[in-house]
Amino acid sequence: QVQLIESGGGLVQAGGSLRLSCAASGRTSSSYAMGWFRQAPGKERELVAAINWSGGVTRYAHSVKGRFTISRTNPKNTVYLQMNSLKPEDTAVYYCAADSSSPLGYAGDKIYEYHYWGQGTQVTVSS
Repeated sequence: QVQLIESGGGLVQAGGSLRLSCAASGRTSSSYAMGWFRQAPGKERELVAAINWSGGVTRYAHSVKGRFTISRTNPKNTVYLQMNSLKPEDTAVYYCAADSSSPLGYAGDKIYEYHYWGQGTQVTVSS
């Protein structure tokens, strides 16, 4: 089993920044692709950003490109999401996820591709 623990959420004003962290423990592997998803009230869960095992492949939702950056440190099995220029529409619960069967050069964008999920951390952006 893999446990994912998110941290770093909170309340911030529009235009501000937050950095989310996700620490993986248990039967982890640095070969897992990792992703950040979010879910706002009344909306479906959606991909925010994903990264392959080496960090050489990343993908972002169109709405966050140029504002958010995903990164990872493999020895520590930790993935980060740096969020800048935050907008009220970024308000959501943010979830970290791990894909234990992805090809090494791939970072998926589908919920069903991810096998392990954290409990989520709330991000609230005030206008």
